[in-house]
Amino acid sequence: MKKIRTDLHLRLGKDRKKYCGLQLMETYFKLNDLAASKELLNDIISYAVKRKSWIKEHPSVILHFQQAMRSFIRAGYFITLQEKKTATAHKLEDVSPLVLGLLSEKEYHNPLLVFKKAFKEYSIKEFDYFISGMVYFSLGIHDNLPERNIISPYIHLTKMLDAAYLLLQRRVKE
Repeated sequence: MKKIRTDLHLRLGKDRKKYCGLQLMETYFKLNDLAASKELLNDIISYAVKRKSWIKEHPSVILHFQQAMRSFIRAGYFITLQEKKTATAHKLEDVSPLVLGLLSEKEYHNPLLVFKKAFKEYSIKEFDYFISGMVYFSLGIHDNLPERNIISPYIHLTKMLDAAYLLLQRRVKE
């Protein structure tokens, strides 16, 4: 009798729709607010560094946020893979510094640069490791500090949130 093996793992990027990354990000922002996401990410990072305290949010909220951020990171990776097919450079006249946030003017005009830069510096596994480590350290009292640099991935994630929101706003306007 011949054994039939079923491949249970989905292949990354195979047989996907053209706008898969943007659709995942749209779903993320339907379920999570931009300001609330950035605030919760900030709280997780700040409580991860504190040794004798833990985050006041319910653990299920934190774990749900962790899973949502993991899917958001994968959506950003899909966008960088599909970037060659779609051009989203957007030229604007004058940009207020308040509108830019953490993004530079160049990144504001082309938000895909944020994703390219982030995934050039860190892989998906490194972002997953960062998120899971920060969630672990924020949910309990511990004696040790996180062993890696936590500022750079944090800045990349907040910039990716801003850039994704900007991409979706421009998609709606078109």
